[in-house]
Amino acid sequence: MTRTATATPPLSPTTSRWHEFADRVLAGETLSAAEAESILTSPDTELLSVLDAAYRVRHHHFGNKVQLYLLMNAKSGLCPEDCHYCSQSKVSEAEIPKYNILSRDKLLDGAKVAAERQAKTYCIVISARGPNEREMQAVEQIVPEIKSQYDLKICASMGLLTTEQADRLAACGVDRVNHNLNTGEDYYADICTTHGYSDRVDTLKAVRSAGMEMCSGGILGMGEKPSDLVQMAIELRELGVHSIPVNFLNAIEGTPLEGKDSLTPQRCLRALAMFRLVCPEREIRIAGGREIHLRSMQPLGLYAANSIFVGDYLTTEGQAPDADYQMIRDLGFEIVEAAEAQRC
Repeated sequence: MTRTATATPPLSPTTSRWHEFADRVLAGETLSAAEAESILTSPDTELLSVLDAAYRVRHHHFGNKVQLYLLMNAKSGLCPEDCHYCSQSKVSEAEIPKYNILSRDKLLDGAKVAAERQAKTYCIVISARGPNEREMQAVEQIVPEIKSQYDLKICASMGLLTTEQADRLAACGVDRVNHNLNTGEDYYADICTTHGYSDRVDTLKAVRSAGMEMCSGGILGMGEKPSDLVQMAIELRELGVHSIPVNFLNAIEGTPLEGKDSLTPQRCLRALAMFRLVCPEREIRIAGGREIHLRSMQPLGLYAANSIFVGDYLTTEGQAPDADYQMIRDLGFEIVEAAEAQRC
């Protein structure tokens, strides 16, 4: 009996759609909100096609390079804000270290570790609504010293900033300021009431006006809808944010969001792909919570994103640096060297 060969079914329109998105993005078009949301709601069976489309865009702008960052929690706890996700907020009962801004020597030690771990950027973070004068002066004094000793870029994350404070940070040599939008405007009041979404946007505009790069992203898994993530991604694109950290909620015990766990590795990967296709030429960073929520699928995230934090986060532990280096090597990717970083 002769068996009749079964024809291979054509690629489904929904699968080829992701490559159509990539074609348009590479041609300089922007995705609509509805198109971006369709990436987030795509089925798991199309995940590899979604990532393939995102990788085409990532590779066009960044090749197979991965940029590394190191965080220094320069002031921990003691924050008067009520951000529900944060272990350092006034409404948190999490057991974390609490201390005022670190000494010069400890900040220098952190920069040394950043350089040793091949980080592109050293991120100095304080827990606060905004910096007080002592904290401003501490950063103004330490940044020139760090840059004289190490070939590092400096990112400062100091809460809400005035125009004058942003100008002072730029004058002392800060290259970039991080201030996350965290979620879309429509959902913001559900995660923080002590300041508004517009306050965060105003800080980013002050950073931009001062001539520094803007670093701003968000947190997935706080109860937001897909449309909230898309709204945030489009806002980041329109503001001209240079670097976008994508965090995955670590529902820390003692915080108002304790116990919330709605993320899967697939959902996280779709989000990274959405940010890449909405913000194609921007740096997309896989940030806090990747070890918890991406787990064994972390390497796939770098087909959409092009940077990661190496080491620990603010109050939680990260993956061991050697595991990150091995992951990057196994992908056939390369770590951005310091000289390349200065040209970015």
